[in-house]
Amino acid sequence: MAKRARGTTSRPGQRAPLARPAGSTPRPATLTAEEETRAAELEAKILAEEKVAEETSRRSRDRSRRPAAEPTVPRGSLAVHGAQEYAYVARDVRRLSVVGGSLIVLLIALWVVVQATGIGPF
Repeated sequence: MAKRARGTTSRPGQRAPLARPAGSTPRPATLTAEEETRAAELEAKILAEEKVAEETSRRSRDRSRRPAAEPTVPRGSLAVHGAQEYAYVARDVRRLSVVGGSLIVLLIALWVVVQATGIGPF
C-alpha cells in the first residue's frame, strides 16, 4: 500500500479544486423587472401548492375524526390472523357436530330396530 504524503490538497480518488477567476462579474444590488416577475410567479406557485397541501391534510384529519363504520385492524396483526383462524375453527366445529350428531342418531335408530325385531347376538 502506498504512503500518503502529508500536506497535499488532493486525495486519491478526488478531483482537484476548480480554479475560479478572482474577478468574476459583480452582482447588482437590485433585481431586474424580469427577475421580479419570475419571483412573483414562483411565489404564487408555491402559495398555491401550500394551499393544496393544507386542504389535503385538513381532509385527511376530518376523515380520521369520523367514527369508522367497522373497526379497522392493521394488516398483518395478530387480530387479523386470529379472526381467520377462528373462522376455520368455527367451521370445523360445525362439521364435527353435524357428523357426530348424525352418528348418534344412526346408533339410536339401529338400537330401536334391534329392540323392535328382537334380533340379538348369536
